[in-house]
Amino acid sequence: MSRRSAYRVRARAAALLTAGVLGAGVLAGCGADSDGGRAAGADGASGAGAGAGASSGSASDAPRLTVGGAFIPEPVTTGMAAGFFTVENAGGADTLTSVTSDLAAKVTLHSTTGGTMRERGSFPVPAHGTLTFGRGGNHVMFEQLTHKPKVGSTVHMELHFKRSGTVDVTVPVKPATYNPSASS
Repeated sequence: MSRRSAYRVRARAAALLTAGVLGAGVLAGCGADSDGGRAAGADGASGAGAGAGASSGSASDAPRLTVGGAFIPEPVTTGMAAGFFTVENAGGADTLTSVTSDLAAKVTLHSTTGGTMRERGSFPVPAHGTLTFGRGGNHVMFEQLTHKPKVGSTVHMELHFKRSGTVDVTVPVKPATYNPSASS
């Protein structure tokens, strides 16, 4: 690929990310609010993941997942939206393999490093650690929206994990410029 072609590809990706996908103030900051988008683990108990019957390790190292701080900025376009959340894990390692939602025909996982966005097939959730999807970094892309969500509404999202199974999350729609790290 020529230098000029590579520049065009990067420029298009940056424009799409900034203007059409994440809305105004997309790179304003990372973080999660503490009140929105809480979900119990896959077994329904707060903070507990399914983990039972996992293919490796004992029951003591089963993942125990809690999802919090979830939000979707009101999309600027009718075609795409972005989603952010944090997965806290009080147990053994797991992997986020996909996300589904009735908001979109297609939901993809992305990372952003050095201003370059890349689609990813999965994300590791470290044992006794955190996986963060925040502005300017990892995020979920909702493509081919079934409707344009409005501020104040909620969106249903299912996070699919390799070991813990499916975790349901109710996600509030926030203003396009919402920055959870600036909220109190």
